[in-house]
Amino acid sequence: MRTLLVIGIGAGDPDQMTIQAIKALNRAEVVFIPAKQGKDGLAALRREICRRFMTRESWREVNYPVPKRAEPDPSYRQSVDDWHAAIGATWEKLLEDELDENGCAALLVWGDPSLYDSTLRIVGHLARRGRIAFDYEVFPGITSIQALAAKHRIALNTIGGPVHVTTGRRLTEKFPADADSVVVMLDGVQAFRGLPPENVDIYWGANLGTDSESAIAGPLGEKADAISQARATARDKAGWVMDTYLLRKRLPDGD
Repeated sequence: MRTLLVIGIGAGDPDQMTIQAIKALNRAEVVFIPAKQGKDGLAALRREICRRFMTRESWREVNYPVPKRAEPDPSYRQSVDDWHAAIGATWEKLLEDELDENGCAALLVWGDPSLYDSTLRIVGHLARRGRIAFDYEVFPGITSIQALAAKHRIALNTIGGPVHVTTGRRLTEKFPADADSVVVMLDGVQAFRGLPPENVDIYWGANLGTDSESAIAGPLGEKADAISQARATARDKAGWVMDTYLLRKRLPDGD
């Protein structure tokens, strides 16, 4: 049976590859690498990981175009479902055309496949549909959240407190109730700029682990403009930007 390895590759620094991920990568005879318009740097970093860690003599790189997601019309969920279906059809064809019945391929997923990434959802759907018979395995990776906390030398939680993880789209609707530590991902609209800045600190990072990384921390009201500029600079330098941040309410005890 065909095998697909879903491998988390960390937040951008090849040194974040785990030993488990490297071993899995070397099982693959084919590595599927997405080619996103305007984001050649992401493909280049995947190739660098293969160059550094692939020790098997025979393996192939297969590039594929990533379908573009439509604007959310009539709904955000519908546009995402249609996008996932298009990606799934692409992967299904790759499995059929590029692997024999006992072949092994790898998908290299930024960060960790379990956190705000659609790979596992799409692959699971393809496996259940059964048009192409295959099995799949998942290997975790360092997340951008872990990289952010390490960069700023902070704990994500206050003492005994919860951490709420959400998206920029959700943050535009409301600040999570009863949350003092909020991690925000997938924020293409800079939702932090619409929040009341009083008594909130922000720990922000973009393109962490890469040559274009940037990190800023401080009171939200004082740092919002600098973050917007740094985000634009990171995008100009790399051709893409992936940022994550922690919002922390200042507590009376100073934690």
